[in-house]
Amino acid sequence: MRPGSSRSADHLTGRRTQARDNAMEPGCGVAFDGAAKRVDQLSARLLDCPSRRARLRAARHMSRQTTLMGNSLNLLGDELSPGDAAPDFSLTDNGLETVTLADTSGVRVINVVPSLDTPVCDQQIRRFNEEASGLDGVSIYCVSCDLPFAQGRWCGAAEVKNVTTLSDYKDGNFGSAWGTMIDDLKIQSRAVFVVSAHNTIVHAEYVPEVTEHPNYDAALSAAKGAS
Repeated sequence: MRPGSSRSADHLTGRRTQARDNAMEPGCGVAFDGAAKRVDQLSARLLDCPSRRARLRAARHMSRQTTLMGNSLNLLGDELSPGDAAPDFSLTDNGLETVTLADTSGVRVINVVPSLDTPVCDQQIRRFNEEASGLDGVSIYCVSCDLPFAQGRWCGAAEVKNVTTLSDYKDGNFGSAWGTMIDDLKIQSRAVFVVSAHNTIVHAEYVPEVTEHPNYDAALSAAKGAS
């Protein structure tokens, strides 16, 4: 053993013992707990800050996008998934009457389209109008930001009688709540939802490219199997 080795070991042991004793002195634990509580309180205040929550929501919303002829466009609202509760809405029918979620019932297919005066939207609603005969007890809706007058005119010209058109032209509340509003253009993106009689989403498709068709077979199958 080298000279001084025993002394060094005793010195280190003494320092560890002193540190342990200090940690056990009355008041140290209280001080540590108090500091931890202050950190927790500060964190809670930061997370509870309204402006911070708003920024987090905005960032989450702005992260969702669709494309129109390959051009990326921002979507408002959160994406809905099967199992989610169907959000409420306030839309306008062709007679300028307000229609809310509570005004609808049973199994519902909700088509969301940019405008009925475009080819893909025209074909989409005609397709569901034709398929309605095979969907017993299922109500079919179409939501767009077209004016109610334009929706009514289109239905008359296309002889569409099995789809109810509803307009989100007033404030876009449906698009924001259902995650379909294109923020850059203030029109709807393309989507199809199936809602059960218990107001639960059982099928949700957000078509990535606005000019493409939705998966008709998947939506029809979900509607037939919903209750």
